Amino acid sequence: MTTKLTLTLACTASDRTRPVLDGRVTVPGVDLLSLIGEPEDIFRRALRDRAFEITELSMGSHIVTTARGDSPYVGVPVFLSRAFRHSAIYIRTDRGIRGPADLAGRSIGLPEYQQTAALWVRGILREHYGVDTRRIAWRTGGERVAITLPEGFDVQPLGMDLPRALAEGRIDALIAPRPPACFLDGSAPVARLYPDYRAEEIAWHKATGFFPIMHCLAVRKDVAESHPWLPLELFRAFAKARALSLAELQLVNVLRVSLPWIAAAYEEQAAIMGGDPWPYGFARNREEIAAMIRYAVTDGLAVREIPPEALFHPSTLQETA
Repeated sequence: MTTKLTLTLACTASDRTRPVLDGRVTVPGVDLLSLIGEPEDIFRRALRDRAFEITELSMGSHIVTTARGDSPYVGVPVFLSRAFRHSAIYIRTDRGIRGPADLAGRSIGLPEYQQTAALWVRGILREHYGVDTRRIAWRTGGERVAITLPEGFDVQPLGMDLPRALAEGRIDALIAPRPPACFLDGSAPVARLYPDYRAEEIAWHKATGFFPIMHCLAVRKDVAESHPWLPLELFRAFAKARALSLAELQLVNVLRVSLPWIAAAYEEQAAIMGGDPWPYGFARNREEIAAMIRYAVTDGLAVREIPPEALFHPSTLQETA
């Protein structure tokens, strides 16, 4: 009898991962010890401590560490998190900020300069709206792994809670995947830069074809080197899990999610984005990944331009799902 590998898998629970987490989808030759958590903690432990054999990983951090040659992980082109991020820009409404052009020369907070959401927002502001992001003072809450930027980038830790800084007016704007409390409770003059962010995101998607990749699946390099078959098997397992999750969205005899009009929402999404909004595989996402690398180089995060292929295990590059 062949002994299975026992490997840790750290990821966020979602409809795309639950079929693997609950055992409906298995990885041949592997018993997974699943560790469910939030991205911030998972990424910190993965990048600082190399704590997991298989992990969900920030694409921004993966690009940074791969470009400088010290990444402990190799990617699998399974993109566990994607999100449009026009909704993530919050502004003080008492600073004369009416549109993206007004952000130049301002101070903007963000959890981490290397955070993937922030990478996307800077790239979108720069390439789609013409904002000179070098003229912005970026104020961070700290970095999960150390970064060294070239001269000319105004990036400094703020030294205080970012949502509180926005509420107190110490910064002009904030990029944050989670809405700050002062926005939710109306305790400060804070609003989204794009109040109708959905319409803005749809227009941007139609212009670019991108659905911003946030996280990929990754295997620790020592594990991938010892078991070179593993990345491909992981790709196939997670692709099967994703197919199950998308199929469940269309089951309306008994709703599998707690949204009454999920069928109508699925039809609307298909009309806007096509019938397969969550593509896995390298070839189908190469242009988008190249854009992320370009953003990282322009931001001073990536020390050199790297080919998108360098981020992923060679065995997975021809797979699609």
